[in-house]
Amino acid sequence: MPKVLEARNIIKAFPGGFELKSVSLCVESGCITGFIGRNGAGKTTTLKVILGLSSRSGGEVKLFGRAMPEHEVECKKDIGVVFGGFEYYSAKKLKTVTAAFRRFYSNWNDKKYRELLSRFQLDEGKRIKELSAGMKVKYALALALSHDAKLLVLDEPTSGLDPVSRDEIMDIFRDFVSDGERSILFSTHITSDLDKCADHIVYIKDGEIVMSGDREQVTGAYRLVQGGLDALSPALKQALIGIKQTPFGFTGLIREDALHLADGLQTAKADIESIMIYTEKYEHAQS
Repeated sequence: MPKVLEARNIIKAFPGGFELKSVSLCVESGCITGFIGRNGAGKTTTLKVILGLSSRSGGEVKLFGRAMPEHEVECKKDIGVVFGGFEYYSAKKLKTVTAAFRRFYSNWNDKKYRELLSRFQLDEGKRIKELSAGMKVKYALALALSHDAKLLVLDEPTSGLDPVSRDEIMDIFRDFVSDGERSILFSTHITSDLDKCADHIVYIKDGEIVMSGDREQVTGAYRLVQGGLDALSPALKQALIGIKQTPFGFTGLIREDALHLADGLQTAKADIESIMIYTEKYEHAQS
């Protein structure tokens, strides 16, 4: 599939020691790519570098096959961006903010915007500060979805939304990419959203990509294994990526190709959340 976004070997260092370490990721046309990692792992920084909102020390970024930042202006006309909720111009009414926002996009689709206002039950007469956290997210999404963008870049787009609203947003995302020509890159801590809609997963840890690929391939490469402490052989313990022990037994994450070491034990398919938890929280916890 054609790549609408390519970031290769992105490097960025910060005072205090944190850095993006040769971060590479891509988003293919017609796909939803979920970007996961715990707080401070580098997700937002990576997105800001990709969008030209933050400088980089090394690497390259291409959007729609064009190099950034050389083609930043024309590329951004085809991108919709949401970073959390909408925290700007809090005293302004929605209709005033929208009137200013739409001037930047020659392909603004007012019919689509009106449909989203109705779907999200947004009142243009309200001021930004009068919106709940969830409604601010919906308003930001309405703006991002209303100028026929080819790529949505979203940072925690469903934060603050109730489960029903989140499910509605997932439907909108799936519909957005259904023509095979538009794509989404979004970071989230709500991994159940990715289980519902993501085609690809990119996992960043301590500023470094540690996992990337098709969602089914990523989750299919791991299993959860459970058993009594007497079944925790040295070889099995060494093979476990993360392990949680109690006085009654253990549960651990293991790669599918090492599953023979857990022969006879209870196993289950790992989802995105369990992969994150056992990689982050229980890594070497019992070493």
